[in-house]
Amino acid sequence: MDLMGLLKAAILGVVQGLTEFLPVSSTGHLLIGAELLGYDDPGGLFTVMIQLGSILAIMWLYREKIWNVVVGLPTRPEARRFALMLFLAFLPAVGIGIFAAGYVKEVLYESFNVIAWALILGGVAMLLIERFRPAPKVVDVDQTPIARAIGIGVFQCLALIPGVSRSGATIFGGLILGLDRRAAAEFSFFLAMPTMAAAFVHDAWELREAHVSEGRIAEIAVGFVMAFISAAVVVKPFLGFVTRVGFAPFAYYRIGIGALMLAAMYFLNWGVHA
Repeated sequence: MDLMGLLKAAILGVVQGLTEFLPVSSTGHLLIGAELLGYDDPGGLFTVMIQLGSILAIMWLYREKIWNVVVGLPTRPEARRFALMLFLAFLPAVGIGIFAAGYVKEVLYESFNVIAWALILGGVAMLLIERFRPAPKVVDVDQTPIARAIGIGVFQCLALIPGVSRSGATIFGGLILGLDRRAAAEFSFFLAMPTMAAAFVHDAWELREAHVSEGRIAEIAVGFVMAFISAAVVVKPFLGFVTRVGFAPFAYYRIGIGALMLAAMYFLNWGVHA
């Protein structure tokens, strides 16, 4: 068994879990981390599988809410409204993803320049939105108007660009559309469930015939567990932090990481093969 491979898988699993629900781009961090660690992920199988760990973590944290919605669908109008709201918000990404997924994975995912600039521009956008966003009108995620939910779903489509961040796009779409910080973050978490689950099923189906060695299975298992644990640990503190402090620290972080990437590519030829 390759202990170094397992260590790299564990590190990448932690990176995935910590960044999936923060507005800093988990995809960008995974691609950067794999490059720095020299971790080879043919076909993206490892990345696809450990993302499932993050999905299950957020579902576990909100299991009571999910259960109440599911059992309430036949009898409770508010449960049906909540499910409809998420379904309609989920649809724009499905439509765009069907047509753009190939280009995104084959071209954009291979460009560290795109990731770096997406991190920087996304950070600048965060600072501007935090400063000039409208006064919040929605403080409870359950009360998000359907039209605003669909609008957030449209913003989610921006996350097809690696480095933008799915959570970042949806959270700041929510802020622009009048949700307060906590409601916007929670909406992002709930919308992540169908979006990431659909992406996982799609990618897993495409990789269904991929040959997987015993060593790679062990690496996937380690990465999956670490992604689950780290995602489960970070979500609740993140909600409390952004409610008190806001998103500016994440914006500065994005700008710093993006600038370091550009400097590394320019001065060290890092990532130029991608």
